[in-house]
Amino acid sequence: MTTRATANYLACDLGASSGRAVLAAFDGQRVELREVHRFPNGPVRILDHLHWNVASLLEQIKLGIGKAAVDHRLSGIGVDTWGVDYGLLDASGDLVGLPYHYRDGRTSGMMELAFQRVPRQHIYARTGIQFMPLNTLYQLQAEQSAGGGRLERAAMLLFMPDLLNYWLTGARRTDVSIASTSQMLDPRTRTWANDVIEGMGLRPEMFPEVRDCASRIGELRSELVEETGCAGAAVFCPAGHDTACAVAAIPAAGDDWAYVSAGTWSLVGVETRTAPCSKEALDAGVTHELGADGTIRLLRNVTGLWLVQECQRAWNAAGGTAAHTFDELTRLAEAAPEAFCHVDPDDPRFASFGDMPARIREFCRETGQPQPESAGAMVRCALESVALKIGWGLARLQRLTGRAIRVVHVVGGGAANALLCQLIADISSRPVHAGPVEATALGNALLQAWGDGRLATLADLREIVRASTRVHVFEPTAKPCWAEARARFDQLVLA
Repeated sequence: MTTRATANYLACDLGASSGRAVLAAFDGQRVELREVHRFPNGPVRILDHLHWNVASLLEQIKLGIGKAAVDHRLSGIGVDTWGVDYGLLDASGDLVGLPYHYRDGRTSGMMELAFQRVPRQHIYARTGIQFMPLNTLYQLQAEQSAGGGRLERAAMLLFMPDLLNYWLTGARRTDVSIASTSQMLDPRTRTWANDVIEGMGLRPEMFPEVRDCASRIGELRSELVEETGCAGAAVFCPAGHDTACAVAAIPAAGDDWAYVSAGTWSLVGVETRTAPCSKEALDAGVTHELGADGTIRLLRNVTGLWLVQECQRAWNAAGGTAAHTFDELTRLAEAAPEAFCHVDPDDPRFASFGDMPARIREFCRETGQPQPESAGAMVRCALESVALKIGWGLARLQRLTGRAIRVVHVVGGGAANALLCQLIADISSRPVHAGPVEATALGNALLQAWGDGRLATLADLREIVRASTRVHVFEPTAKPCWAEARARFDQLVLA
């Protein structure tokens, strides 16, 4: 690790509900973060479809760069986003329509249609990615089925961080982390699985060059330098996928740990360097996503705080006396009875926008459970269900890998929710190390520093995280109700 003068890196972290620009000051030993710009994000409904307002996202990133550049010389800028979504460019480099939102209903039935072209087992053996209708592969199947000529006009596909980087620098490329979410990349060779791509009737030449994480992309376009006042900053690809940034910043050592990157989604996994893509892994429903320094995130995607977010949105839309803030809802949940009722967070009925409280009550009614009526009981049901599904996923990962999991690291926004962290500890019977909450921004910034030559290994990066942050430890408590709840939950998931 190299100690030099303090360098400033701007982490532009875009999530599915909000985005922010975070300034990271790194002196070679510690890093300090300061949020300089925050903005809302979410889908825009146009006619019958959900899209991303990418022009607004670019404008917000430029605003963040401009604010950071007022008082600081930036050494680097890096963008990370959620996975799977993309934009299509025509031969002139112009956008072919607005990118679709991954919760748009157009992918319904597309997995089954895709399997008629390329067998399900072959897709998994080549890509190792968990089957979800939102994967890029099935979004592209939906493009084909809908017609309209978007794919015919497309010269290149760029994932969301790559599209924003193209507008910032003019470079058209991707990185292994975001490309691996597509279900079209071979995790062993870290190159496109062209047999899967061609089997789906797609053109391999549409897909960009794949680079490693922590690579330099280029410099800001001259017109953006003038617009933002930011001169001399390189644009890096830290890891295009936000989860890859977050996992890079887990303050762990050794290999006896698992992680939960907890937010709208809960990504539950272990870090490895091999990708068996075996039938056992397929049966366990695990995915092989790629990260920095040759790592592979062997994980399960679990619906996370989305359940609570959608309950909150429904209550806010209805008005009345329901608690509106997330903290208020969590306090009400803490006071609600334990192990009252549970849902499978990954049941398809919970995947789309809508009346989440009604859907939760419907699930409970259909499975013969009491229905939560109060806001506290509803949120308690959601948080316990997420923790139970996380525990369920940890047990399967341990069986699949044969690796002892002695501690669970929880990072991301969910690490600030003490109730959720204690539930994960109690249900998994393992201590939970919560934090850093800002793992994605930390990982983004420190991967830029790596690309800038100031760090040499992933171990170096995590040493900086440990020196710069604190974690809160939640020890498991032995309560009989959780053994009973786990048994009932297994039946719900297997039903």
